[in-house]
Amino acid sequence: MSSSRLSTTRLAIAAAGCSVLLAVGLPLATAAPATDGQGYIDSTARCITPDTVVVFGSTESSRVAICRTPGGQYQYRGVRVRDGSKLILPASQSGDGGFVADTDGVAYMVTANSLVVTARNRVIREEPMVDFHRPGAPEAPAGPSTPTPTPSGPPLPAEVGYSGR
Repeated sequence: MSSSRLSTTRLAIAAAGCSVLLAVGLPLATAAPATDGQGYIDSTARCITPDTVVVFGSTESSRVAICRTPGGQYQYRGVRVRDGSKLILPASQSGDGGFVADTDGVAYMVTANSLVVTARNRVIREEPMVDFHRPGAPEAPAGPSTPTPTPSGPPLPAEVGYSGR
C-alpha cells in the first residue's frame, strides 16, 4: 500500500473514531412522556380521581400538575426527573392565570411558559416549559410538518411503582 493511501486510510479511521466518540457523548432526544386527561401516566405529576387536572407540563428537569379537588382547592404535584423527588402541596391561582404553591419560604409558580422556583422572593431557578397542557383548551392540529409525540416507554425508574397519593 502506498504511503499516501496509508495516510488517507489512517485519517478516515481517525475521523470515524472521533465521530463515534462525539455521538456517544451527545444526549439523545427523547419523546414526550405519555399523557392522558389526568396528567403524565405513571407519574406524581398526575391528578388522582376524584381530583381533576387544571394544567400540567414538563421542563427539561421537572414534571408538574395542578389539580382541583371536588371542594375547589388546588394542589401542586411535582416530580424532579433526575432523581424522582416528589413534592405535593396546596396551591392557589395567581392573578395572571398561573398557580403558586409554597412551603417553608420556597415558592413554585407554574405558568404555560415556565416553572419558577423562588426563595424569599429571589428567583432560584426558572425552567422553561417544553410540554404544557391545559385540558379543555383546543390543541393545535398535527400537520405534515408537526410530528405527533409518541410515548417514551416505561415510567422513569424513580417513579416505577408509583400508585397514587
